[in-house]
Amino acid sequence: MRFGVRKTAHVFERVGLAMAGAACGLFVGAYVGSAISHLTTQGFLLAMMLLGCIGFYLGIDTPQLPFDEAHSDIDAAEFLSSAGTLCATLAALASVAVIVLRLDPDVGWTWLALLGWIAGVAMQIVAGAKARMRK
Repeated sequence: MRFGVRKTAHVFERVGLAMAGAACGLFVGAYVGSAISHLTTQGFLLAMMLLGCIGFYLGIDTPQLPFDEAHSDIDAAEFLSSAGTLCATLAALASVAVIVLRLDPDVGWTWLALLGWIAGVAMQIVAGAKARMRK
């Protein structure tokens, strides 16, 4: 009985993380799409949300290596996961700030937010895949 409850709680947690990733992707997509006219499409918004969903589902809750002498090397999956989460959420936070404060930054900042988002979720996806392959 306990195993089923724990498994259900874990699934709920992962779905919540995926929804947070989708929301972050929506914010980045809205900001970038409003500043770069070629990216003002529903498909772009959907792609950004889907990337966030996958990245946050796979990358935030990666199984860690045991912390002992036998595993003293850097855990690449854990490092990629943390760096990816930082990049993706920083891009989302900057995007929300631009939208809410009605700022008009240079288009270079817009491209930086887009690239930071894509790099962040890519790192999360790679980290999640790598961590799950070593099980």
